[in-house]
Amino acid sequence: VKPGALHKANGGYLILEARKLLMQPYAWEGLKQALYSRELRIESLEQVLSLGSTVSLEPQPIPLDLKVVLLGDRMLYYMLHAYDPDFAELFKVPADFEAGLERSPENDMLYARMIATMVGDKDLLPFDCSAVAAVIEQSMRLVNDSKKLSTHMRSIADMLAEASYWASEAGRKVASEEDVRKVIETQINRVDRVRDQVHEGILREQIMISTEGEVVGQVNGLSVLQMGNFSFGQPSRITATTRLGDGKLIDIAREADMGGPTHTKGVFILSSFLGARYGQKAPLSLTASLAFEQNYGGVDGDSASLAELCVLLSSLSNVPIKQCYAITGSMNQRGQAQVIGGVNEKIEGFFDICSARGLSGEQGVLIPHNNVDNLLLRHDVKEAVEAGRFTIYPISHIDEAIQLLTGIPAGESDTEGNYPATSINGKVQARLQEFAELRRSFGRGDKEGDNSTAKD
Repeated sequence: VKPGALHKANGGYLILEARKLLMQPYAWEGLKQALYSRELRIESLEQVLSLGSTVSLEPQPIPLDLKVVLLGDRMLYYMLHAYDPDFAELFKVPADFEAGLERSPENDMLYARMIATMVGDKDLLPFDCSAVAAVIEQSMRLVNDSKKLSTHMRSIADMLAEASYWASEAGRKVASEEDVRKVIETQINRVDRVRDQVHEGILREQIMISTEGEVVGQVNGLSVLQMGNFSFGQPSRITATTRLGDGKLIDIAREADMGGPTHTKGVFILSSFLGARYGQKAPLSLTASLAFEQNYGGVDGDSASLAELCVLLSSLSNVPIKQCYAITGSMNQRGQAQVIGGVNEKIEGFFDICSARGLSGEQGVLIPHNNVDNLLLRHDVKEAVEAGRFTIYPISHIDEAIQLLTGIPAGESDTEGNYPATSINGKVQARLQEFAELRRSFGRGDKEGDNSTAKD
Protein backbone atom coordinates (compact mmCIF):
# COMPACT_ATOMS: atom_id res chain seq x y z
CA VAL A 1 0.00 0.00 0.00
CA LYS A 2 1.52 3.29 -1.14
CA PRO A 3 0.37 6.68 0.17
CA GLY A 4 -1.02 9.25 -2.25
CA ALA A 5 -1.06 13.04 -2.14
CA LEU A 6 -3.98 13.16 0.32
CA HIS A 7 -2.25 10.73 2.68
CA LYS A 8 1.01 12.66 2.61
CA ALA A 9 -0.71 16.02 3.17
CA ASN A 10 -3.06 14.75 5.89
CA GLY A 11 -2.91 17.12 8.84
CA GLY A 12 -1.53 19.96 6.70
CA TYR A 13 -2.08 21.62 3.32
CA LEU A 14 -2.39 20.21 -0.18
CA ILE A 15 -1.79 22.58 -3.12
CA LEU A 16 -3.03 21.38 -6.51
CA GLU A 17 -3.23 22.79 -10.02
CA ALA A 18 -6.93 22.82 -10.85
CA ARG A 19 -6.47 22.22 -14.59
CA LYS A 20 -4.28 19.13 -14.10
CA LEU A 21 -6.65 17.83 -11.42
CA LEU A 22 -9.64 18.10 -13.75
CA MET A 23 -7.76 16.36 -16.56
CA GLN A 24 -7.32 13.21 -14.47
CA PRO A 25 -10.34 10.89 -14.85
CA TYR A 26 -12.46 10.70 -11.66
CA ALA A 27 -9.83 12.60 -9.60
CA TRP A 28 -12.13 15.59 -9.09
CA GLU A 29 -15.03 13.46 -7.88
CA GLY A 30 -12.70 11.46 -5.64
CA LEU A 31 -11.34 14.62 -4.04
CA LYS A 32 -14.82 15.98 -3.38
CA GLN A 33 -15.95 12.69 -1.87
CA ALA A 34 -12.94 12.60 0.48
CA LEU A 35 -13.49 16.20 1.57
CA TYR A 36 -17.19 15.66 2.19
CA SER A 37 -16.73 12.41 4.18
CA ARG A 38 -13.48 13.54 5.87
CA GLU A 39 -12.18 10.03 5.28
CA LEU A 40 -9.58 8.44 3.06
CA ARG A 41 -10.58 5.17 1.51
CA ILE A 42 -8.13 3.02 -0.41
CA GLU A 43 -10.13 1.79 -3.37
CA SER A 44 -9.20 0.75 -6.87
CA LEU A 45 -10.87 2.36 -9.84
CA GLU A 46 -12.65 -0.93 -10.60
CA GLN A 47 -14.28 -0.86 -7.17
CA VAL A 48 -15.32 2.78 -7.54
CA LEU A 49 -16.95 2.08 -10.91
CA SER A 50 -18.29 -1.34 -9.79
CA LEU A 51 -16.37 -3.09 -12.57
CA GLY A 52 -14.64 -5.70 -10.42
CA SER A 53 -16.32 -9.04 -9.66
CA THR A 54 -14.04 -10.04 -6.78
CA VAL A 55 -13.59 -8.41 -3.40
CA SER A 56 -10.16 -8.26 -1.80
CA LEU A 57 -9.08 -7.05 1.61
CA GLU A 58 -10.23 -3.45 2.14
CA PRO A 59 -8.22 -1.27 4.58
CA GLN A 60 -10.15 0.75 7.09
CA PRO A 61 -10.84 4.42 6.22
CA ILE A 62 -8.31 6.94 7.53
CA PRO A 63 -9.59 10.15 9.17
CA LEU A 64 -8.82 13.11 6.93
CA ASP A 65 -8.02 16.58 8.24
CA LEU A 66 -6.37 18.96 5.77
CA LYS A 67 -6.88 22.14 3.75
CA VAL A 68 -6.84 22.00 -0.05
CA VAL A 69 -5.67 24.96 -2.15
CA LEU A 70 -6.51 24.99 -5.87
CA LEU A 71 -4.48 27.13 -8.25
CA GLY A 72 -5.86 28.13 -11.63
CA ASP A 73 -6.84 30.96 -13.93
CA ARG A 74 -9.92 33.10 -13.48
CA MET A 75 -11.92 31.53 -16.27
CA LEU A 76 -11.54 28.06 -14.75
CA TYR A 77 -12.69 29.38 -11.36
CA TYR A 78 -15.74 31.06 -12.89
CA MET A 79 -16.67 27.90 -14.81
CA LEU A 80 -16.38 25.65 -11.75
CA HIS A 81 -18.38 28.11 -9.69
CA ALA A 82 -21.10 28.24 -12.36
CA TYR A 83 -21.36 24.56 -13.32
CA ASP A 84 -20.41 22.60 -10.18
CA PRO A 85 -22.60 23.35 -7.12
CA ASP A 86 -20.19 21.43 -4.88
CA PHE A 87 -17.31 23.77 -5.73
CA ALA A 88 -18.68 26.80 -3.88
CA GLU A 89 -19.57 24.58 -0.91
CA LEU A 90 -16.09 23.07 -0.57
CA PHE A 91 -13.90 26.02 -1.63
CA LYS A 92 -15.31 29.04 0.14
CA VAL A 93 -12.26 31.33 0.26
CA PRO A 94 -11.33 32.67 -3.19
CA ALA A 95 -8.25 34.84 -3.72
CA ASP A 96 -7.97 36.77 -6.99
CA PHE A 97 -4.39 37.94 -7.54
CA GLU A 98 -3.59 41.04 -9.58
CA ALA A 99 -1.59 40.63 -12.79
CA GLY A 100 0.16 43.94 -12.15
CA LEU A 101 1.96 45.59 -9.26
CA GLU A 102 1.71 49.34 -8.63
CA ARG A 103 4.85 51.23 -9.64
CA SER A 104 6.64 53.33 -7.06
CA PRO A 105 10.29 54.00 -6.17
CA GLU A 106 10.02 51.44 -3.38
CA ASN A 107 8.47 48.78 -5.63
CA ASP A 108 11.00 49.46 -8.37
CA MET A 109 13.77 48.77 -5.87
CA LEU A 110 12.03 45.62 -4.65
CA TYR A 111 11.60 44.50 -8.27
CA ALA A 112 15.32 45.06 -8.89
CA ARG A 113 16.12 42.95 -5.83
CA MET A 114 13.79 40.24 -7.10
CA ILE A 115 15.65 40.27 -10.43
CA ALA A 116 18.96 39.93 -8.56
CA THR A 117 17.56 37.01 -6.58
CA MET A 118 16.37 35.22 -9.72
CA VAL A 119 19.74 35.81 -11.39
CA GLY A 120 21.54 34.35 -8.39
CA ASP A 121 19.22 31.33 -8.06
CA LYS A 122 19.67 30.37 -11.72
CA ASP A 123 23.42 31.10 -11.71
CA LEU A 124 23.13 33.67 -14.51
CA LEU A 125 25.50 36.49 -15.39
CA PRO A 126 25.03 39.60 -13.25
CA PHE A 127 22.88 42.40 -14.69
CA ASP A 128 24.00 46.03 -14.68
CA CYS A 129 21.70 49.00 -13.97
CA SER A 130 20.76 49.50 -17.63
CA ALA A 131 19.76 45.84 -17.98
CA VAL A 132 17.62 45.96 -14.83
CA ALA A 133 15.93 49.13 -16.10
CA ALA A 134 15.25 47.45 -19.47
CA VAL A 135 13.70 44.44 -17.72
CA ILE A 136 11.47 46.71 -15.63
CA GLU A 137 10.45 48.60 -18.77
CA GLN A 138 9.51 45.37 -20.53
CA SER A 139 7.64 44.30 -17.39
CA MET A 140 5.49 47.44 -17.72
CA ARG A 141 4.87 46.62 -21.37
CA LEU A 142 3.65 43.13 -20.47
CA VAL A 143 0.75 44.74 -18.57
CA ASN A 144 0.42 47.67 -21.04
CA ASP A 145 0.63 50.24 -18.27
CA SER A 146 3.50 52.58 -17.40
CA LYS A 147 2.28 52.71 -13.79
CA LYS A 148 2.29 48.95 -13.13
CA LEU A 149 4.76 46.07 -13.13
CA SER A 150 4.04 42.55 -14.33
CA THR A 151 3.81 39.77 -11.76
CA HIS A 152 4.13 37.05 -14.42
CA MET A 153 7.40 35.65 -13.15
CA ARG A 154 7.83 33.00 -15.83
CA SER A 155 8.12 35.65 -18.54
CA ILE A 156 10.64 37.61 -16.48
CA ALA A 157 12.68 34.48 -15.72
CA ASP A 158 12.80 33.52 -19.41
CA MET A 159 13.93 37.03 -20.32
CA LEU A 160 16.72 36.96 -17.74
CA ALA A 161 17.96 33.57 -18.92
CA GLU A 162 18.03 34.63 -22.58
CA ALA A 163 19.73 37.95 -21.79
CA SER A 164 22.42 36.11 -19.86
CA TYR A 165 22.91 33.78 -22.83
CA TRP A 166 23.32 36.62 -25.35
CA ALA A 167 25.76 38.40 -23.04
CA SER A 168 27.91 35.27 -22.73
CA GLU A 169 27.75 34.75 -26.51
CA ALA A 170 29.10 38.28 -26.95
CA GLY A 171 31.92 37.54 -24.54
CA ARG A 172 30.69 39.87 -21.81
CA LYS A 173 30.74 39.07 -18.11
CA VAL A 174 27.83 41.38 -17.28
CA ALA A 175 24.46 41.56 -19.06
CA SER A 176 23.47 45.04 -20.27
CA GLU A 177 20.49 46.81 -21.82
CA GLU A 178 21.70 45.69 -25.25
CA ASP A 179 21.23 42.05 -24.28
CA VAL A 180 17.70 42.61 -22.97
CA ARG A 181 16.79 44.36 -26.23
CA LYS A 182 18.30 41.44 -28.12
CA VAL A 183 16.02 39.08 -26.20
CA ILE A 184 12.92 41.13 -27.09
CA GLU A 185 13.92 41.30 -30.77
CA THR A 186 14.62 37.58 -31.06
CA GLN A 187 11.38 36.67 -29.28
CA ILE A 188 9.46 38.76 -31.83
CA ASN A 189 11.47 37.48 -34.80
CA ARG A 190 10.55 33.91 -33.94
CA VAL A 191 6.81 34.55 -34.23
CA ASP A 192 6.36 37.52 -36.58
CA ARG A 193 5.84 35.62 -39.85
CA VAL A 194 2.23 36.81 -40.28
CA ARG A 195 3.14 40.40 -39.42
CA ASP A 196 5.87 40.40 -42.06
CA GLN A 197 3.47 39.05 -44.65
CA VAL A 198 0.90 41.75 -43.86
CA HIS A 199 3.49 44.53 -44.00
CA GLU A 200 4.92 43.12 -47.22
CA GLY A 201 1.45 43.20 -48.76
CA ILE A 202 1.09 46.86 -47.78
CA LEU A 203 4.54 47.86 -49.06
CA ARG A 204 3.89 46.09 -52.37
CA GLU A 205 0.54 47.96 -52.52
CA GLN A 206 -1.45 44.74 -52.64
CA ILE A 207 -3.12 46.08 -49.49
CA MET A 208 -3.92 49.74 -50.15
CA ILE A 209 -2.68 52.01 -47.36
CA SER A 210 -1.74 55.63 -48.12
CA THR A 211 0.79 57.50 -46.00
CA GLU A 212 0.87 60.74 -48.00
CA GLY A 213 -1.54 63.00 -49.87
CA GLU A 214 -5.14 63.93 -49.05
CA VAL A 215 -8.36 62.06 -49.88
CA VAL A 216 -12.03 62.83 -49.20
CA GLY A 217 -13.87 60.10 -47.27
CA GLN A 218 -10.81 58.00 -46.50
CA VAL A 219 -8.79 57.57 -43.31
CA ASN A 220 -6.20 55.19 -41.85
CA GLY A 221 -7.64 53.22 -38.96
CA LEU A 222 -5.60 50.95 -36.69
CA SER A 223 -6.34 47.43 -35.50
CA VAL A 224 -4.52 44.73 -33.53
CA LEU A 225 -4.12 41.10 -34.61
CA GLN A 226 -3.45 38.49 -31.92
CA MET A 227 -1.41 35.40 -32.82
CA GLY A 228 -0.95 33.29 -29.69
CA ASN A 229 1.00 35.42 -27.21
CA PHE A 230 2.18 37.80 -29.96
CA SER A 231 0.13 40.76 -31.12
CA PHE A 232 0.89 43.38 -33.74
CA GLY A 233 -0.72 46.45 -35.20
CA GLN A 234 -2.06 46.74 -38.71
CA PRO A 235 -3.31 49.90 -40.44
CA SER A 236 -6.64 49.53 -42.23
CA ARG A 237 -8.22 51.80 -44.81
CA ILE A 238 -11.66 53.00 -43.74
CA THR A 239 -13.87 54.68 -46.33
CA ALA A 240 -17.26 56.36 -46.26
CA THR A 241 -19.80 57.48 -48.84
CA THR A 242 -22.77 59.77 -48.24
CA ARG A 243 -25.82 60.53 -50.36
CA LEU A 244 -29.42 61.66 -50.14
CA GLY A 245 -31.51 59.25 -48.12
CA ASP A 246 -33.66 58.68 -45.06
CA GLY A 247 -31.07 58.95 -42.27
CA LYS A 248 -29.77 55.38 -42.45
CA LEU A 249 -26.15 54.56 -41.60
CA ILE A 250 -25.03 51.33 -43.29
CA ASP A 251 -22.21 49.37 -41.67
CA ILE A 252 -21.12 47.12 -44.54
CA ALA A 253 -19.32 44.68 -42.21
CA ARG A 254 -22.49 44.21 -40.14
CA GLU A 255 -24.67 43.84 -43.24
CA ALA A 256 -22.31 41.11 -44.47
CA ASP A 257 -22.37 39.35 -41.06
CA MET A 258 -18.67 40.14 -40.59
CA GLY A 259 -19.06 42.71 -37.81
CA GLY A 260 -18.99 41.82 -34.13
CA PRO A 261 -21.42 43.22 -31.55
CA THR A 262 -18.90 45.67 -30.06
CA HIS A 263 -18.14 47.16 -33.47
CA THR A 264 -21.86 47.44 -34.19
CA LYS A 265 -22.31 49.25 -30.87
CA GLY A 266 -19.62 51.76 -31.88
CA VAL A 267 -21.37 52.45 -35.19
CA PHE A 268 -24.69 53.01 -33.41
CA ILE A 269 -22.99 55.45 -31.01
CA LEU A 270 -21.52 57.55 -33.80
CA SER A 271 -24.88 57.47 -35.59
CA SER A 272 -26.48 58.80 -32.40
CA PHE A 273 -23.84 61.54 -32.20
CA LEU A 274 -24.58 62.61 -35.78
CA GLY A 275 -28.27 62.87 -35.06
CA ALA A 276 -27.79 64.75 -31.81
CA ARG A 277 -25.40 67.31 -33.30
CA TYR A 278 -26.89 67.90 -36.75
CA GLY A 279 -30.48 66.70 -36.49
CA GLN A 280 -31.91 69.21 -34.01
CA LYS A 281 -33.75 71.37 -36.59
CA ALA A 282 -34.55 68.79 -39.26
CA PRO A 283 -34.31 65.00 -39.63
CA LEU A 284 -31.11 63.70 -41.18
CA SER A 285 -31.83 63.21 -44.88
CA LEU A 286 -28.81 61.17 -45.84
CA THR A 287 -27.74 57.59 -46.28
CA ALA A 288 -24.12 56.80 -45.41
CA SER A 289 -22.00 53.68 -45.83
CA LEU A 290 -18.91 52.68 -43.84
CA ALA A 291 -16.43 49.98 -44.82
CA PHE A 292 -13.12 48.49 -43.74
CA GLU A 293 -11.50 47.99 -47.13
CA GLN A 294 -9.77 44.68 -47.93
CA ASN A 295 -10.84 43.10 -44.66
CA TYR A 296 -11.91 39.48 -45.04
CA GLY A 297 -11.65 38.16 -41.50
CA GLY A 298 -14.35 40.10 -39.69
CA VAL A 299 -14.32 43.28 -37.61
CA ASP A 300 -14.96 43.66 -33.88
CA GLY A 301 -14.23 46.23 -31.21
CA ASP A 302 -15.25 49.87 -31.03
CA SER A 303 -11.74 51.37 -31.25
CA ALA A 304 -12.42 52.52 -34.82
CA SER A 305 -15.50 54.61 -34.03
CA LEU A 306 -13.51 57.87 -33.90
CA ALA A 307 -11.96 57.10 -37.28
CA GLU A 308 -15.34 56.16 -38.75
CA LEU A 309 -16.92 59.41 -37.60
CA CYS A 310 -14.01 61.45 -38.98
CA VAL A 311 -14.31 59.78 -42.38
CA LEU A 312 -18.07 60.42 -42.40
CA LEU A 313 -17.55 64.10 -41.61
CA SER A 314 -14.95 64.29 -44.38
CA SER A 315 -17.36 62.81 -46.90
CA LEU A 316 -20.20 65.11 -45.83
CA SER A 317 -18.07 68.27 -45.78
CA ASN A 318 -16.14 67.29 -48.93
CA VAL A 319 -12.91 68.15 -47.10
CA PRO A 320 -9.98 65.74 -47.64
CA ILE A 321 -8.20 63.92 -44.81
CA LYS A 322 -4.42 63.89 -44.62
CA GLN A 323 -3.26 60.34 -45.25
CA CYS A 324 -0.03 60.86 -43.30
CA TYR A 325 -2.07 60.31 -40.15
CA ALA A 326 -3.68 57.26 -38.59
CA ILE A 327 -6.24 57.38 -35.80
CA THR A 328 -7.50 55.01 -33.14
CA GLY A 329 -9.97 55.46 -30.32
CA SER A 330 -13.54 54.79 -29.34
CA MET A 331 -16.05 57.52 -28.54
CA ASN A 332 -19.20 58.12 -26.55
CA GLN A 333 -22.38 59.89 -27.61
CA ARG A 334 -20.87 63.24 -26.63
CA GLY A 335 -17.94 62.79 -29.01
CA GLN A 336 -15.38 62.29 -26.25
CA ALA A 337 -12.44 59.97 -26.95
CA GLN A 338 -12.29 56.83 -24.82
CA VAL A 339 -9.44 54.49 -23.89
CA ILE A 340 -8.66 51.57 -26.20
CA GLY A 341 -6.39 48.54 -25.95
CA GLY A 342 -3.22 47.68 -27.85
CA VAL A 343 -2.18 51.31 -28.31
CA ASN A 344 1.55 50.48 -28.50
CA GLU A 345 1.10 47.79 -31.13
CA LYS A 346 -1.16 50.06 -33.19
CA ILE A 347 1.30 52.95 -33.18
CA GLU A 348 4.23 50.66 -34.01
CA GLY A 349 2.29 49.01 -36.84
CA PHE A 350 1.69 52.34 -38.60
CA PHE A 351 5.22 53.52 -37.78
CA ASP A 352 6.73 50.44 -39.45
CA ILE A 353 4.90 51.17 -42.71
CA CYS A 354 5.84 54.87 -42.63
CA SER A 355 9.45 54.04 -41.76
CA ALA A 356 9.75 51.54 -44.61
CA ARG A 357 8.46 54.15 -47.06
CA GLY A 358 10.55 56.92 -45.51
CA LEU A 359 9.65 59.17 -42.61
CA SER A 360 8.75 62.66 -43.83
CA GLY A 361 8.31 64.27 -40.42
CA GLU A 362 4.58 64.74 -41.06
CA GLN A 363 3.37 61.23 -40.20
CA GLY A 364 1.76 60.55 -36.87
CA VAL A 365 -0.95 58.76 -34.93
CA LEU A 366 -3.92 60.21 -33.05
CA ILE A 367 -4.75 58.39 -29.81
CA PRO A 368 -7.15 59.08 -26.89
CA HIS A 369 -5.43 61.31 -24.33
CA ASN A 370 -6.20 58.84 -21.52
CA ASN A 371 -4.03 56.25 -23.30
CA VAL A 372 -0.86 58.28 -22.65
CA ASP A 373 -0.19 56.23 -19.49
CA ASN A 374 -0.17 53.09 -21.65
CA LEU A 375 2.58 54.32 -23.99
CA LEU A 376 5.59 52.00 -23.79
CA LEU A 377 6.90 52.17 -27.32
CA ARG A 378 9.87 50.49 -28.97
CA HIS A 379 13.14 52.39 -28.86
CA ASP A 380 13.20 53.12 -32.59
CA VAL A 381 9.74 54.70 -32.31
CA LYS A 382 10.84 56.73 -29.29
CA GLU A 383 13.90 57.98 -31.14
CA ALA A 384 11.82 59.01 -34.15
CA VAL A 385 9.36 60.88 -31.91
CA GLU A 386 12.17 62.65 -30.04
CA ALA A 387 13.80 63.63 -33.34
CA GLY A 388 10.51 65.05 -34.68
CA ARG A 389 10.26 62.53 -37.52
CA PHE A 390 7.07 60.96 -36.14
CA THR A 391 4.38 62.44 -33.89
CA ILE A 392 1.82 61.10 -31.45
CA TYR A 393 -1.21 63.34 -30.87
CA PRO A 394 -3.32 62.76 -27.71
CA ILE A 395 -6.89 63.94 -28.35
CA SER A 396 -9.90 64.21 -26.09
CA HIS A 397 -12.74 65.00 -28.52
CA ILE A 398 -13.82 64.32 -32.08
CA ASP A 399 -13.47 68.04 -32.90
CA GLU A 400 -9.76 67.89 -32.10
CA ALA A 401 -9.37 64.82 -34.29
CA ILE A 402 -11.12 66.20 -37.36
CA GLN A 403 -9.20 69.48 -37.07
CA LEU A 404 -5.85 67.65 -37.02
CA LEU A 405 -6.82 65.32 -39.87
CA THR A 406 -8.08 68.06 -42.18
CA GLY A 407 -6.23 71.19 -41.04
CA ILE A 408 -9.55 73.08 -40.87
CA PRO A 409 -11.14 74.18 -37.56
CA ALA A 410 -14.07 72.06 -36.42
CA GLY A 411 -16.07 75.16 -35.42
CA GLU A 412 -18.31 75.88 -32.45
CA SER A 413 -22.04 76.50 -32.60
CA ASP A 414 -23.68 79.80 -31.70
CA THR A 415 -26.73 80.23 -29.51
CA GLU A 416 -29.02 79.16 -32.39
CA GLY A 417 -27.06 76.00 -33.12
CA ASN A 418 -25.37 77.27 -36.30
CA TYR A 419 -21.69 76.70 -37.08
CA PRO A 420 -19.27 78.98 -38.98
CA ALA A 421 -19.64 78.37 -42.71
CA THR A 422 -15.91 77.74 -43.26
CA SER A 423 -15.59 75.19 -40.45
CA ILE A 424 -15.97 71.42 -40.80
CA ASN A 425 -19.17 71.40 -38.76
CA GLY A 426 -20.51 74.32 -40.80
CA LYS A 427 -19.83 72.52 -44.08
CA VAL A 428 -21.49 69.35 -42.75
CA GLN A 429 -24.49 71.33 -41.54
CA ALA A 430 -24.85 73.06 -44.92
CA ARG A 431 -24.64 69.75 -46.78
CA LEU A 432 -27.29 68.18 -44.59
CA GLN A 433 -29.55 71.18 -45.13
CA GLU A 434 -29.15 70.70 -48.88
CA PHE A 435 -30.15 67.06 -48.50
CA ALA A 436 -33.18 68.11 -46.43
CA GLU A 437 -34.28 70.64 -49.08
CA LEU A 438 -33.85 68.07 -51.84
CA ARG A 439 -35.92 65.57 -49.91
CA ARG A 440 -38.68 68.15 -49.36
CA SER A 441 -38.68 69.05 -53.06
CA PHE A 442 -39.01 65.40 -54.02
CA GLY A 443 -41.88 65.08 -51.55
CA ARG A 444 -43.68 68.09 -53.03
CA GLY A 445 -43.16 66.75 -56.53
CA ASP A 446 -44.71 63.41 -55.57
CA LYS A 447 -47.77 65.12 -54.08
CA GLU A 448 -48.28 67.28 -57.19
CA GLY A 449 -48.01 64.20 -59.38
CA ASP A 450 -50.62 62.39 -57.28
CA ASN A 451 -53.05 65.35 -57.53
CA SER A 452 -52.73 65.67 -61.30
CA THR A 453 -53.38 61.99 -61.70
CA ALA A 454 -56.50 62.25 -59.54
CA LYS A 455 -57.86 65.16 -61.64
CA ASP A 456 -57.31 63.31 -64.87
